[in-house]
Amino acid sequence: MKSTHRRNATATGALLAAAALLTVGVQAGSASAQPGESANAAAAKGQPRNPGALPAQLTPSQRAELIAKAQSTTAATAKELGLGAQEKLVVRDVVKDQDGTTHTRYERTYEGLPVLGGDLVVNRTSADRTQSVSKASNAQLQGVSTAAPADAPAAASAKALDAAKAVGSKADKADVAPRKIIWMANGVPTLAYETVIGGLQDDGTPNQLHVVTDAKTGAKLHQWQGIETGVGNTHYSGQVTLGTSQSGSNFTLNDTGRGGHKTYNLNHGTSGTGSLFSQTNDTWGNGANSNAATAGADAAYGAGVTWDFYKNVFGRSGIRGDGVAAYSRVHYGNAYVNAFWDDGCFCMTYGDGSGNNDPLTSLDVAGHEMSHGVTAATAGLEYSNESGGLNEATSDIMGTSVEFYANNPSDPGDYLIGEKIDINGDGTPLRYMDKPSKDGGSADAWYSGVGNLDVHYSSGPANHWFYLASEGSGTKTINGVNYDSPTSDGLPVTGIGRDKAQLIWYKALTTKFNSTTDYAGARAGTIAAATELYGAGSAEVNAVTDAWAAVNVGARSGGGNPGTGKVFESTTRVAIPDSPGPAVTSSVAVTGITGNAPSTLKVGVKITHTYIGDLQIDLVAPNGTSFRLQNSSSDSTANLDKTYTVNASAVAANGTWKLKVQDKGAADTGTITDFKLTF
Repeated sequence: MKSTHRRNATATGALLAAAALLTVGVQAGSASAQPGESANAAAAKGQPRNPGALPAQLTPSQRAELIAKAQSTTAATAKELGLGAQEKLVVRDVVKDQDGTTHTRYERTYEGLPVLGGDLVVNRTSADRTQSVSKASNAQLQGVSTAAPADAPAAASAKALDAAKAVGSKADKADVAPRKIIWMANGVPTLAYETVIGGLQDDGTPNQLHVVTDAKTGAKLHQWQGIETGVGNTHYSGQVTLGTSQSGSNFTLNDTGRGGHKTYNLNHGTSGTGSLFSQTNDTWGNGANSNAATAGADAAYGAGVTWDFYKNVFGRSGIRGDGVAAYSRVHYGNAYVNAFWDDGCFCMTYGDGSGNNDPLTSLDVAGHEMSHGVTAATAGLEYSNESGGLNEATSDIMGTSVEFYANNPSDPGDYLIGEKIDINGDGTPLRYMDKPSKDGGSADAWYSGVGNLDVHYSSGPANHWFYLASEGSGTKTINGVNYDSPTSDGLPVTGIGRDKAQLIWYKALTTKFNSTTDYAGARAGTIAAATELYGAGSAEVNAVTDAWAAVNVGARSGGGNPGTGKVFESTTRVAIPDSPGPAVTSSVAVTGITGNAPSTLKVGVKITHTYIGDLQIDLVAPNGTSFRLQNSSSDSTANLDKTYTVNASAVAANGTWKLKVQDKGAADTGTITDFKLTF
């Protein structure tokens, strides 16, 4: 992975900047991983109070019937929802619960134009009565003129090409003509053009940059990346059983038992499918990278286990739920340090790593990459801002769950992402779920600027939530790996187990989330899913709620010491010298508080600064105890306005408290403008 200056750092690869992978098979039969619990067994293990809220296992034909039925009544549904005469609904997916409840996901059109950010989910009872509606945007879609200036498409292409060049693309034209749309994701319906630029990004990852421009002014409204960067003798998982096909004396990596998943050898090419792995015997690879079929076996195995995981745990038949497999390509490029999912080809692609020594075909990467496809087929979480972080986190959560499901002794389940592929070159994993900031860039908890981070770093709070919801906070050892998970409010979290946490996330993803869901929406969606499964006020709902509070999203279920609400504040401006200057402090004198500070002490900080990632911020108690509020990072956001929660219950309240700030990066300066404590 090439190094980049911190102020210009961008994603350097699909798994590093957008991910999703697949699998293939060798011998006819199931993957060697033990077929985890069935949907019913999982239900029993999860002990839901309402088993009817579990996902029903639908065959592809049953799903198709539900979609056709919903499509036949879209006009009536649009009328029921109060949509305008110019609006029409198009069914994208239907998910059904075991009690007959359906969750129908719709796209919208306006005067025949697609409406981006207008998607919605209608939840209906078994008696076909509408229970609730979840919309990506609550804005009214009316009064939008669809007439655009004649030069608008050309202006849209030019703006998109400029944006693509900024991420290394050398393309000189758009892949197709700009598409006229209604852009609704930002709340105000606007006539716009969506332009897609292809080519390659600066690290060799295929480019599929979507740029939205105002049809009348030409201004760029938004952009996102469409490429989401996830007997066989495998390199990472030992000897496994694969699904293969035989024709005459030849065997191929074609897993007909899992939707016809195929694994191809690109042989260091970067386009097409290369050649389907084929040979005269049914033993694939020898565990060494020098054998081309080894990476093919890893990819095929990962795809097979991921297929089994979604089918046996959630009742989902394939990535789209239609029983059709994606396909995998290995040996992409030369020393390409990444893997990526492309929804356009419905395929996963793996590079061979630095020096072609470490193919990115490990099991959790495969689960990660394929799960990008599941997200695209369900919630469609846009790959930018907070929704992009949730998209990446979904793949990390499901990739981790796939690894645990496989129960493979050569690759035991853990809460580390990409620990087998050595992408950093020093044996460390790509990401850590128990404390995301250990990777040097991910956020442990939510803050107002988290959506400005690369999506692989803004995924941190959701990854952290999943670990806390599954295992709880504090120190523990799982499958030989030591973890020590902190909480942003200093209060403990008790986990409910990974099986329940992954089920709650999946149900929220498929029935609650939409294209623009942010962290607040993810909290609401997972609490709603947990409530449907386990009942209001249940231990599961409380744990989900508390895990979100522990990553600074919302309040605790039952509180903790709420404090008195008394405020002490300093508005004295304190200049922060540029690095390598000394730390500076702002002080407040606290008086009249009995006993110790609360476990939920609120620390309000306002700082003007051109690059807040430079700042290391601490709260220093009267007795000298220091609480780290923020480490320096690569966050390029300007200005900080944030309230931190600190467990200061071991410290006497009265005395002089200090906010200590030090600039750790050269070239930017700033000022502390406000320091406030709420007891």
